[in-house]
Amino acid sequence: MADLSVKIGSVDFKNPIFTASGTFGYGTEVSDLTDISALGAIITKSITLHSREGNPPPRIVETTGGMINSIGLANIGVDQFIAEMLPAYKFFETAVIVNIAGSTVEEYCQVLKIIDAVSSNIAGYEINISCPNVKEGGMAFGVSADTTARLTERLRKLTERLIILKLSPNVTDITVIGKAAQEAGADAVSAINTLVGMSINHLSRESNIFTTYGGLSGPAIKPIALACVHKLASSLEIPVLGIGGITAIPDVVEFTLAGATAIQIGTANFRDPDIGRKIVFDLVEYCKQDKIESFDSLIGQVRVFQ
Repeated sequence: MADLSVKIGSVDFKNPIFTASGTFGYGTEVSDLTDISALGAIITKSITLHSREGNPPPRIVETTGGMINSIGLANIGVDQFIAEMLPAYKFFETAVIVNIAGSTVEEYCQVLKIIDAVSSNIAGYEINISCPNVKEGGMAFGVSADTTARLTERLRKLTERLIILKLSPNVTDITVIGKAAQEAGADAVSAINTLVGMSINHLSRESNIFTTYGGLSGPAIKPIALACVHKLASSLEIPVLGIGGITAIPDVVEFTLAGATAIQIGTANFRDPDIGRKIVFDLVEYCKQDKIESFDSLIGQVRVFQ
């Protein structure tokens, strides 16, 4: 059987199929729906310093080729996360990466310090830098290279575990943000987070999302995500995790060829929570049919006409 293992930083993962933050809960809710031990890793929904109810409904709407969400980082908060979720992860047979969010650099640091101080088997942290930075007038952390670097540098000093920066596509040049994260000590970047989108009911003439704008995800954003992954992988020395519209093996292969070391399945989990396990099985068959001994041999091997 082909070797599907991948390495990010100092951590070995059994395969490159991860679940994306916000699409798989905390990983504990799906035990009756799939075998999470088949996955390379799960990435939790964003954890903040205090519990959050999130935005008022309506906050999810289906769109052509995807969905728009404005959940508002609803979560149980770091203290309850530690009390209820970390003990459960001791029984998981797959890696767990905790996604962290905040509204100030200090909040991010505080959440990471609280989690990192507790003995657990988590592999590391994915940092959601699409959050509004209240000290910068609401501008998202991830649109500024300087802010990204400052946040990454602060977090790097607090842990030896993996630090993965989740990058926003809503920027002029995503490689500038990726380089800032790399130079400040990030082990990897994941791309892309959602695009800003809007949905309108033509009959009622009302917005379909309470907050007017939300995050567009799903197959509709895949070409943008592929381009971002290729640009980042061509510019950085650290691994890139690909996200955006992945629903089947061809998508996984395309992201890998573009330069992704691993991929994250997002919106497809809402339709089928078992999709990740199925893709792992299909990946084994794909490698067998194409006589691929090590799947990571495909990373960045796309042939471009130039």
